Amino acid sequence: MMGISYKLDNFEGPLDLLLHLIEKNKVNIYDIPIVTITQQYLDYVSHMETEDLNMVSEFLVMAATLIDIKARMLLPKEVNEEGEEEDPRAELVARLLEYKYYKYMSLELKDREIGAERLFFKTSTVPPEVAKYEPPVDLDKLLDGLTLARLQEIFRAVTKRKSDRVDPIRSRFGNIRKESVSLEDKIKSVMSYARKHRKFSFRRMLERQADKVEVVVTFLALLELMKIGKIHLTQEHLFEDMLIETLEAEGEEGELDLTDIMEDGEGFRGEDTDG
Repeated sequence: MMGISYKLDNFEGPLDLLLHLIEKNKVNIYDIPIVTITQQYLDYVSHMETEDLNMVSEFLVMAATLIDIKARMLLPKEVNEEGEEEDPRAELVARLLEYKYYKYMSLELKDREIGAERLFFKTSTVPPEVAKYEPPVDLDKLLDGLTLARLQEIFRAVTKRKSDRVDPIRSRFGNIRKESVSLEDKIKSVMSYARKHRKFSFRRMLERQADKVEVVVTFLALLELMKIGKIHLTQEHLFEDMLIETLEAEGEEGELDLTDIMEDGEGFRGEDTDG
């Protein structure tokens, strides 16, 4: 067979060379053709050109191991205590598998190191004064995001409670009536009530209305008063009732400017039907 020459610089040790020979001959690592691999290995060792005695000694120890395995393969197979035949190559195969595992892991880590060379992490250079800055709170936006949603929930709860009180039998009897409600008058009425009580329950304000139209117009009146800054709504806990408080000083009763509110006519006109 033609000899194969290798350079020592291509391999990190005897196990690296053996793994290369196994892959080059395309053989199963669990069933190494020991005669062929040993011959190629000894051919490589005979052509080694190095003055590193430590390196040479490692390759010579492996050469002796291969020759020993080759000789044991020619003899009858030994049997262990359990009655199973022992393969002289088993220990070498285990060492090769462990070396192959660590070798491939090192290649994976090398690829990650090369990939990381293209990344650069920059620490924050934002001045402390800028980092601590908090934009001012827009109270109108905050009120719109939370308060109006709660107003709608309370309004639905009030209307549902009123519908539950309706007698399902008697509600079928009655007459159709038409009722007009002025938003301007309701705004003045609510503001008068707020000046008198100063701070009161939003739910109670709605429950004291006569019918559904009154509740709707009262709800609109509260929104308009909140919009022009005459009243303030607060809520201590989520899903709880809201408290309405007048923003006018006690004893002060300023004029209500309803020009923008009522510029479309006489106000909200509602029709209610029973029956």
